[in-house]
Amino acid sequence: MAKRGYHHGNLRQALVEAALQLVEIKGPTGFTLSEAAKLAGVTPAAVYRHFEGREDLIAEAARQGFAMFADLMQHAYDKYQPSALAAFEATGRAYLAFARKHPGHYIAMFESGISVNRTPELAEAAARARAILERAASDLSQHIPEDKRPPASMFSAHIMAMSHGVVELFARNAPGATAPFAPEDLLESGIGIYLRGLGLIDPDQ
Repeated sequence: MAKRGYHHGNLRQALVEAALQLVEIKGPTGFTLSEAAKLAGVTPAAVYRHFEGREDLIAEAARQGFAMFADLMQHAYDKYQPSALAAFEATGRAYLAFARKHPGHYIAMFESGISVNRTPELAEAAARARAILERAASDLSQHIPEDKRPPASMFSAHIMAMSHGVVELFARNAPGATAPFAPEDLLESGIGIYLRGLGLIDPDQ
């Protein structure tokens, strides 16, 4: 990669993309700013014109990831309207699809240890993504009697936890963590069991 220097017009984004590559290869704490600078084709000093440290760089990668994630979730939700069930299931599948297509962003978002409250912009992007899944859960929850209805935030948190577990155990090629089923099938069947438990789909479906 040719050296861009201090005045490269898109240096900030080049550094983010370099960090994403390094996160995938070495993990969020396995690289230095100097390595990111070298991959972006600039001097280490140039990094500090845009980021105070590695955590700030990863936080920006996470912010961009949450923005992309929210767009994907919104598209999945909108595509299957007006069916609350189909829209909810689509948001679950979108979670897995995002993790597979954008592993660097996914790691920065969920595995870096960076708080979503590190910056207002990161917090806003993360909240937008959560709100879409909560809305899908809330729509579907309307079919549950009010006295038995879980909070939408809990409902969506259960699905996120299940989705994250499938990603971590079976969709990221973890050593020794193989299953005789595709991650998509594991997630779909798990969501199905959860929804049956809430009485939202019939036992024989």
